Amino acid sequence: MVKIGIIGGSGYTGVELLRLLLPRTDLHVSFISSRANAGTRVDALFPNLRGFTDLNFADPDDVAGSDCDLVFFATPNGTAMQQAPALLGRGVKVVDLSADFRIKDVAVWEKWYGMSHASAPWIEKAAYGLPEINRTQITDAQLVANPGCYPTTVQLGFMPLLENDLIHADSLIADAKSGVTGAGRGANVGTLLAEAGDNFKAYGVAGHRHLPEIEQGLSDMTNDAVSLTFTPHLLPMIRGIHSTLYARLKKPGDLQTLFEQRYKDEAFVDVLPAGVFPETRSVRGTNMCRLSVCQPQGRDTVVIMSVEDNLVKGAAGQAIQNMNLMLGLGETAGLIVPAMLP
Repeated sequence: MVKIGIIGGSGYTGVELLRLLLPRTDLHVSFISSRANAGTRVDALFPNLRGFTDLNFADPDDVAGSDCDLVFFATPNGTAMQQAPALLGRGVKVVDLSADFRIKDVAVWEKWYGMSHASAPWIEKAAYGLPEINRTQITDAQLVANPGCYPTTVQLGFMPLLENDLIHADSLIADAKSGVTGAGRGANVGTLLAEAGDNFKAYGVAGHRHLPEIEQGLSDMTNDAVSLTFTPHLLPMIRGIHSTLYARLKKPGDLQTLFEQRYKDEAFVDVLPAGVFPETRSVRGTNMCRLSVCQPQGRDTVVIMSVEDNLVKGAAGQAIQNMNLMLGLGETAGLIVPAMLP
């Protein structure tokens, strides 16, 4: 039986990992940590898990004795780079859901995250965990850097166009919106119901931390220089991301067929029929990214709409998809479920 550990399990990503992992019979969650909740039953903090686990939260320092095959880090930025190397040195596989190993240029990472990197040698060894483009690297990796939520929608949306040199990569636009769970479970005035409800606003306009990650991924898809204008917004809802992407076409093409062919073998990317546009509720609770592509008025601008659940394909679900690949399990195991609707 494969043994799984979760470090930093008291946030929204932690409980989402548990929701998806606990019903499985091919693995066992043997360790989950929370420094603030050490000794507390998991189902006391997350009552939706009553009857699924009798685990208590442990101190994260105790993971060394837990004999896990793979450990998820669902921790704030800056934690995994401190703690993961000891596990990796023992041969434990790691999926990091923070940004610690996503950006290959250490100087760029340090600029955007405002701290010195504590384990730079592992950055080059880490596979970037977007299976739709890096499946082979992920399968062979000991350390996977799970992508950010916004970067997943944006990269999957632009990917077919960049791979086929159909758009000008120096003038890309991503107009993206997220539910409030994207900000995490910590107390924050901006995500209080009275602040976020009945409201809609942009944030991080001058520069969001996901920008260098997105541009790095897009650059790997093309030989052209990539420049992206990325504007995130906060939606007055709990879950979901909707990214509307814009690019100028270099040449005409059958864009609908291009997208359908690129993703026809991908279990977790669904290209909608022409003229049908995705809704966030259609992916709620699932590991699916739904896409549509159109060319309004037949002009030279292509518009892509990309939706996902920020806690699943944008975080925990994609991390489990990566875990499945790393452990030689079926890639879709534990992840094929219909969306919760309404």
